[in-house]
Amino acid sequence: MYDGWNPWHGCTKISPGCAHCYVYRRDEAFGGTASKCRKTAAFDLPLRRDRSGGWKLPLGSWVYTCFTSDFLLADADDWRPDCWKMMRERSDCTFCFFTKRIERIGSCLPPDWGDGYDNVVVGCTVENQEMAERRLPVFAELPIKRRLIVAEPLLGHIDVSPWLGCVEEVCAGGESGKDARPCDFEWVLALRDACAERGVPFSFHQTGARFVRGGKLYKIPRRLQHVQAKKAGIDIPGPGERRKRPPEPTAEQLELPL
Repeated sequence: MYDGWNPWHGCTKISPGCAHCYVYRRDEAFGGTASKCRKTAAFDLPLRRDRSGGWKLPLGSWVYTCFTSDFLLADADDWRPDCWKMMRERSDCTFCFFTKRIERIGSCLPPDWGDGYDNVVVGCTVENQEMAERRLPVFAELPIKRRLIVAEPLLGHIDVSPWLGCVEEVCAGGESGKDARPCDFEWVLALRDACAERGVPFSFHQTGARFVRGGKLYKIPRRLQHVQAKKAGIDIPGPGERRKRPPEPTAEQLELPL
């Protein structure tokens, strides 16, 4: 099963993929702003227990972490050390976070990190070729045991072939929301084919709101974007443990109460 843990909320936009961020859309709908980072009431969720004494995050959970912010956001530098400690203490769970700030991770790691925690998966987000060439060379050289390339929102053709040797999966998806930019199925297939050639697992997460296939633009309702991506049948499952994690939830499923 998967769970969500948002120890802080709010972020600042730094690249083209941030333009129509779902966190900003959500906050604006409630009269707020996502540009201010704040610690949430769920900060210590991994260590909380229920009335029976069991963990609120069940044993063996795959925990999508900090999906209403960026785990490497500078505004959260004072809080992050406690999060690393909680991840270490809950070694029975797998914590996964995505970041557009991969260049910061060297200064954000805990002292006992070594070459990475076995239960922490780091996803480097790349939305176009420029961001891939900027972030992925850094990502490939960092001391991280478990890496994902996250091409979402996918805004153009991306060649990630030079960096596939160091990742355990590539996932891709289009952009949601009323102002979503188109995602072309040919871009998705190019990523999938590169992964197939190298034997790397691949997951097509969601079509996005404006999906191009065969030169035709389709407007996909939010409730069907994940479903239609899976109906394409282009995912590449990996062997053994790597595919025992649950499917990636939608943005709305991760927008947990603050």
